[in-house]
Amino acid sequence: MVITHKDRARGAFLGLAVGDALGSPTEGKTPEEINARWGRITDFLSDEQGGSDDTEYALFSATLLLKHKRELSSALVAEAYRQEIINSSNTYKGAGFSEIIAINQLRKGLQPPATGQHVHSWSDGLAMRVTPYGIAASGDPEFAAHLALEDGAVANAGEGIYSGQAVAAAISVAMTGASLDKVVQAALDVIPKNSWTFSSIKRGIKIGNVQSDIWSALQPLHSSIACRYYFWPDVAPEAVGLAFGIIAAAKGKFEEAVLGAVNLGRDTDTIAAIAGAVCGASQGMQIIPERWIKRIGISRGTCISTVKGMNIERVADELSNLASTWSKP
Repeated sequence: MVITHKDRARGAFLGLAVGDALGSPTEGKTPEEINARWGRITDFLSDEQGGSDDTEYALFSATLLLKHKRELSSALVAEAYRQEIINSSNTYKGAGFSEIIAINQLRKGLQPPATGQHVHSWSDGLAMRVTPYGIAASGDPEFAAHLALEDGAVANAGEGIYSGQAVAAAISVAMTGASLDKVVQAALDVIPKNSWTFSSIKRGIKIGNVQSDIWSALQPLHSSIACRYYFWPDVAPEAVGLAFGIIAAAKGKFEEAVLGAVNLGRDTDTIAAIAGAVCGASQGMQIIPERWIKRIGISRGTCISTVKGMNIERVADELSNLASTWSKP
């Protein structure tokens, strides 16, 4: 079967949204806590589960990219925050620390990169929303990483940006149908080799590669990479390292990767969203169960009101169309 670019774009964005929704109930928990409460999770736990801030911020980023294309800059992203996010219609339900602090910094009149330089700058808020950049800059991981940097400078710095760049680059190469090894290498090539994110991805891949299946990988990954000493789970190098580790353990299979992430603990919605986006980009939307797609196809707008009602497949198609007009600079 031929997998088209549009199939991969839909797979990436829907994969993000499915992972986000499936992972929401287990966020912040350990594998032991998850197992004690639910056993092994293999599907949605309730009818209420839907996309959260991960999906909605990705849709918000997609609208900015479609509007500004290659001219997207941190200044334009900051202005969009002021116009569309900082308003009385938004409750910021589920928004991460990095975004909330950036909003407060913008309210004070600061501009990026100062808005992203704060105590939670290493949050995984950027890594969760960079899928649109990987789709539009498919086959050009360096430019995908550049777009992630422009977006990330508003709310993140340092490791928070490196982790987002790694995910954007990985999706960019996955969109070409490249092997998992090339996808991982693309992620590593765009970030500093002495960064925490780099070492976390390497460690995750090493652990995942030697496991017989995703279920045997959960404890080794959690023990080696999770910052169990820290009470908040939104640590970007941790989340990205765990996501790549579970992708490796699943051998790139979508359902196994997403469900492994859901049962893995820590920031499970973001870990599953990253795993779903990479695997969906690699294999196309055909590998996502239709019953899952039906659950998340339309944004609820619970965190960002301006994306309420947006059709994820339609946005993915627009990003695919944008990619077809771009060539490497």
